[in-house]
Amino acid sequence: MTEGSYKQFCPVAMAAETLCTRWTVVLLRELVAGSTRFNELRRGVPRMSPALLSKRLKDLEAAGILERTPVSGEPDTYEYKLTEAGRDLRPVIEAIGHWGQRWVETEPSLDNLDVELLMWDMHRNLDTTPMPQKRSTIQFIYTDLPSARKNWWLLVMPEKPVDLCSVDPGFDVDLFVTVDLRTMTEIWMGLRTVDAARRDERLIATGDRSLETAMQMWLGLSPFAGVKKVAA
Repeated sequence: MTEGSYKQFCPVAMAAETLCTRWTVVLLRELVAGSTRFNELRRGVPRMSPALLSKRLKDLEAAGILERTPVSGEPDTYEYKLTEAGRDLRPVIEAIGHWGQRWVETEPSLDNLDVELLMWDMHRNLDTTPMPQKRSTIQFIYTDLPSARKNWWLLVMPEKPVDLCSVDPGFDVDLFVTVDLRTMTEIWMGLRTVDAARRDERLIATGDRSLETAMQMWLGLSPFAGVKKVAA
């Protein structure tokens, strides 16, 4: 996997040779978060080319950090799962995220808005506990995006994974959320609350009253949203 050696016996240097190639730590973030299929990983790293993703997966497999297993009944489809060595990296990835949330300045973070990545993270972190025990369809409408990318739907069904759609799934919508991408990203990062965004008229939620009232509770926030920001 090494693309350049530090030629040092120090464990930090040796680990860096494996982990510090471009996109590797971000890919590990996705694996730690539970993505196992190639297309899931692509949605978590949408700006990473498929060719580079394939290479990094092979590199991590060669390093003993993940293992690839064929999916029964699905030809040419594989699952990528962390080995014991890979699972040992969870606290490392979490520590990097905590440091970034705490010390990286807010404005540079918000220069890199990505609606696909935002919605992907929101859907997999959504808490269904405070939601009605029936199918709920939530439509997010991003006012500052072109028509082809402004509408996203979350489908929440009891005892099933939350589904994310960028094409109208055809169900009646229970809650409409109209917001700009920066504001929704700030909420996801824990930099702004739903109530504050509504008071500032940056976010408008209309529809099912129980979903509207509990939005801050069920909304899928960043795992690092609770980390206190030090940098401006």
